Amino acid sequence: MRRVTDGSRPPRAPSPRTRVRRGADRADYDPGTVRRILDAAMIAHVGVVTDDGPLVLPMAYGRDDDTLYLHGAVANHLLASAADAEVCVTVTLVDGLVMARTPFHNSMNYRSVVVRGQAREVADPDERLRALRLITDHVVANWDHGRPVSDADLRRTRVAAVSLDEASAKIRTGDPVDEPEDVAGPWWAGVIPVETRFGAPRPAADLAPGVDPRPPFAVPDGVGR
Repeated sequence: MRRVTDGSRPPRAPSPRTRVRRGADRADYDPGTVRRILDAAMIAHVGVVTDDGPLVLPMAYGRDDDTLYLHGAVANHLLASAADAEVCVTVTLVDGLVMARTPFHNSMNYRSVVVRGQAREVADPDERLRALRLITDHVVANWDHGRPVSDADLRRTRVAAVSLDEASAKIRTGDPVDEPEDVAGPWWAGVIPVETRFGAPRPAADLAPGVDPRPPFAVPDGVGR
């Protein structure tokens, strides 16, 4: 697939292994761009090499300045394997389906981030609690509106931190890029926008009597970020 170049993105990658090679004109190494994409997305795919081979799992995450936090059960195989090990974290937002005049040139408009680095198991109690709040509040801030976490909750939870020192973004926008001889042809081409929408909250069927069916925290209204 050919690429649109706008010439506006910084050329320097934070490390050789985060340098975008395929579609390098779509790379963006600005830390601000990386943070904005991470803040807008909801799910990260985390990859690590385990004793049983490579493993990739979708995970919730949170960000504190230049640190990405992940969490899971203490028994979580991926997080146990990732402690003090190299990981790769990816996040993708799909903004549109790019339909070209030939399927060979079909593509997507997207914003993506790749983070590489050594995961650090978070042992400090204060940092663990702050990380869990960040993860919980990443999309909908409801940490302060539920039962406070207990010591048992914390004992069952593992938290890992990954620095954003080695992170790169890759972005595609715009129309299809077709062969010049196809442009005058009879085939349709264009972009089908893709949006994440938040619906109206539905109270749980077993909500206790007297509890307001409306959530006490702010819920995104309409189209997501």
